[in-house]
Amino acid sequence: MGLGEPIRFMLSYMEKEFEDLRIDSYMEFATKYKPKMPFGKMPVLEIGEDRFFQSIALCRYLGKQAKLGGENLREDLEIDIFIESLSDVRATVWTYFYNRDEENKAKIKPKIMNEIVPMYFSKFDETIRDKGFVANEKLSWADIYFVSILGYFGYMIKEDICKKYENIKDLRDRVHSIPGIKQWVETRPKTSW
Repeated sequence: MGLGEPIRFMLSYMEKEFEDLRIDSYMEFATKYKPKMPFGKMPVLEIGEDRFFQSIALCRYLGKQAKLGGENLREDLEIDIFIESLSDVRATVWTYFYNRDEENKAKIKPKIMNEIVPMYFSKFDETIRDKGFVANEKLSWADIYFVSILGYFGYMIKEDICKKYENIKDLRDRVHSIPGIKQWVETRPKTSW
């Protein structure tokens, strides 16, 4: 599911029909699709003849269409600060998870799992406790983006984040109860992640 899932969540929130095309293996992606993708990246959202990429940019775009952006520049800033902070921890965890040097991976794991991840997720949990959402005290596309990648975080760190952080769990449950997203979660293809 990876970074395609936030886009699927946004489209589901908007109750837009979409074609969900997935690639079965990295080798298939690398040989057949990567050369045809913008900057060799996925996910890609095709709208008519146009192809767009970059998950955060696509979710921001869809969020504006769904009226889930900020009402002013200050509110947009608060959303972007959360998303950039999430991107920081995501990059750290993904760099660790995809590291092929097992010796280095074992060396950096304690700092990432015992310091970096708890620091970020504790702050995210506090923000949700205080504001009810990740920004601006109301649902935004950043909440949907965050919830949509929680499962992938859990898969990479081998821990259900929602068991440890009750406010994150509450937000996840509220986002998962939105009708279009609820339907998507119940009917999406089963994958290991």
